[in-house]
Amino acid sequence: MKLVYKQIEEVNSNSPTLPTTLRNKHLALLFFCFLLFFSITFIKTMENKTMFDAESTVNELRASFATGKTRSYKWRLSQLNQLFELTQFHEQEIVDALKNDIDKPPLETVTYEIAMLKNSCQAAIKELKHWMAPEKVKTSLTTFPSSAEIVSEPLGVVLVISAWNYPFLLSLDPVIGAIAAGNAVVLKPSEMAPATSSLLAKLLGEYMDNSSIRVVEGAVDETSALLQQKWDKIFYTGNGRVGRIVMAAAAKHLTPVVLELGGKSPVVVDSDINLKVATRRIIAGKWGCNNGQACISPDYIITTKNYAPKLVDALKTELEAFYGKNPLESKDLSRIVNSNHFARLTKLLDDDKVSGKIVYGGEKDESKLRISPTVLLDVPRDSLIMSEEIFGPLLPIITVDKLEESFDVINSGSKPLAAYIFTNNKNLKEKFVMNVSAGGVVINDTTMHLAVHTLPFGGVGESGLGAYHGKFSFDAFSHKKAVLYRSFFGDAPIRYPPYTATKMRLLKALVGGGILNIVRAILGMS
Repeated sequence: MKLVYKQIEEVNSNSPTLPTTLRNKHLALLFFCFLLFFSITFIKTMENKTMFDAESTVNELRASFATGKTRSYKWRLSQLNQLFELTQFHEQEIVDALKNDIDKPPLETVTYEIAMLKNSCQAAIKELKHWMAPEKVKTSLTTFPSSAEIVSEPLGVVLVISAWNYPFLLSLDPVIGAIAAGNAVVLKPSEMAPATSSLLAKLLGEYMDNSSIRVVEGAVDETSALLQQKWDKIFYTGNGRVGRIVMAAAAKHLTPVVLELGGKSPVVVDSDINLKVATRRIIAGKWGCNNGQACISPDYIITTKNYAPKLVDALKTELEAFYGKNPLESKDLSRIVNSNHFARLTKLLDDDKVSGKIVYGGEKDESKLRISPTVLLDVPRDSLIMSEEIFGPLLPIITVDKLEESFDVINSGSKPLAAYIFTNNKNLKEKFVMNVSAGGVVINDTTMHLAVHTLPFGGVGESGLGAYHGKFSFDAFSHKKAVLYRSFFGDAPIRYPPYTATKMRLLKALVGGGILNIVRAILGMS
């Protein structure tokens, strides 16, 4: 900086013979360099400030965790109770925030976000002592006399990065597991749901122990700064592209991760079913879950060529009954989250391979970010809509000659987060469960496995890594520590040098197990 000022002085005082025009150009160039230098310095200062704040946050939480207070049953229980009260007493604020972010219908918010979170809280509060108790396990003759147990201990300071589509549930459900396991937590809500993010920061600031539980708001810069820190676990919910970034950042510190991603979740529809019930359950899982903007929403249907027309007619009838003749005006459908996603979905519909395949819906209102429920029939498998997760109100139908061919269709792509089948055929059910690899499978319904806290929820392959819900959330944020107890009684000299053939024979039998082998070794018979 001093050098810039010096050069300006030199231009003014030491170069009086320069023409005025040339001197002015020189001054302008130096002034531009000054502005550039100032801008770079300012940007670096702001970056360092962000980095410093992220580092300070982690260090403060590590100091809090080091005191041991988060390990106690009392602290864990108190924080879970506070989280329940937060949800109990601020229902309308939560409903309003989600209405503002994605125009989510209040019924969906109350049922799929608030009620489900309260259930998770209650399950954790009820089972916490049992989850925390050491698990007694058997020992072997090799360590006799001894006892052993598995102790669940907290990992330390963990980071939870949540998604925008269920911004309340997907933010706090993992936090329940982290708290129950005794960790300090940083929650990073999605900036794409700003009203909910702001509300979470406010409520957690008021209700929770902020020395051990923090909310960090922001966008890419804040998330990047957080990912540069060393964590004891990172829990991310979102898409595969960002999931890879999270995993790469975690790898620098050998930090374990849980990745809750997505994929193209198929629905196989047989002909021997109650079509009306099946159709309603498909609609509830697709358009009744945030208008298709859910990781476990049905992504496409597979049925036979002969049955497809009946299925399409049933979908048309029930969709009109649910959302009326003008679904763009329905108050029971969420809007598309933003203009980028609206443009992405429009591109899928405008693809030459599928634009003529629409058999229902297809209406759009860009000004209101609304797309009506849309059904497409006989969509080519090499079309754009079949190459990526749709994450919106579009539902393509693929037809096959025999329903068994659906297994090959599903398995030819990446493993989905969920897979659904509607059938009364016992043999087909068994084959589906055995041959289709997915994060979860539901028979004769969609998405409902999410509500069963005794089932793990997570993906496989590109649809995710790790699982949570109920006890699985506790386990996701715990280290299972092996503990073996022995006394000074029963010390065996055969363990120690000098080694002999007899010792080797006895140790071989002892480690190999089996009373008979040990007796044979003692008698010199082996």
